[in-house]
Amino acid sequence: MSDSQQITEELRERREFVFLILAGFFICSMTLLNVIGITRFVQLGPMQLAVGVLPYPLTFLCTDLVCELYGKRRANRMVTVGLILNFFILAVLYLGQLVPAVGMESRPPWQDIPLSGEVGLPNGTVASGSIELFGLIYATTSGAVFASMLAYVAAQYIDVRLFHFWKRLTKGKHLWLRNNFSTMMSQLVDSFMVISVTFGAAFLRGEMALGLLLVLMFNNYLFKFFAAALDTPLVYFLVWKLKPYLQIEDQKYE
Repeated sequence: MSDSQQITEELRERREFVFLILAGFFICSMTLLNVIGITRFVQLGPMQLAVGVLPYPLTFLCTDLVCELYGKRRANRMVTVGLILNFFILAVLYLGQLVPAVGMESRPPWQDIPLSGEVGLPNGTVASGSIELFGLIYATTSGAVFASMLAYVAAQYIDVRLFHFWKRLTKGKHLWLRNNFSTMMSQLVDSFMVISVTFGAAFLRGEMALGLLLVLMFNNYLFKFFAAALDTPLVYFLVWKLKPYLQIEDQKYE
């Protein structure tokens, strides 16, 4: 192998490795949203947030970096893989709920949770007496996974499209503008959809007031909005370091 061929192969592996890291963080953050979802709400300053939302802004950071470094096609592929994994997560949850559990005498004691009264669950059912741990997880995450799938399809593809729209409009200049405008606008769609689908059943049954639903939407978006604004210096730093490392030249816009 000649020196030029070796350099080309090393550069290709370097680019694929960085892409794998970004895609890994993207998929991990998305999966955490689906797995821990609304199992707990946390107080972050004035905002009340589902714990699964905390790592989610990282998905938009990864999408923007892939858009900037690898282009629209790679970013769309990453988003598509994430969508496929969403279906896989939902299928595993459904299969786990569908397969009959072992008898009471064979399963560990922590697998059943006693309830002091009737408890309304996010999927629209009401539990009383006791509930199996997996049944509780399924009830609190399956709806969130479905909601995140709808929000995910809309928000992530919108983010990629808007990022390149602003990049063309500014002729490749003003990274801060395309990073923030694409993310903040797509996150508005994401926040509205994920909250309305996740808690829509509870709202329609009269168990959740419209005011609370709007507060959750606002808090959800407010957190993502500030996260998008705060990650701008990080985006600049990573692009500044990675472009020469990956030997990526700026695209010329006439």
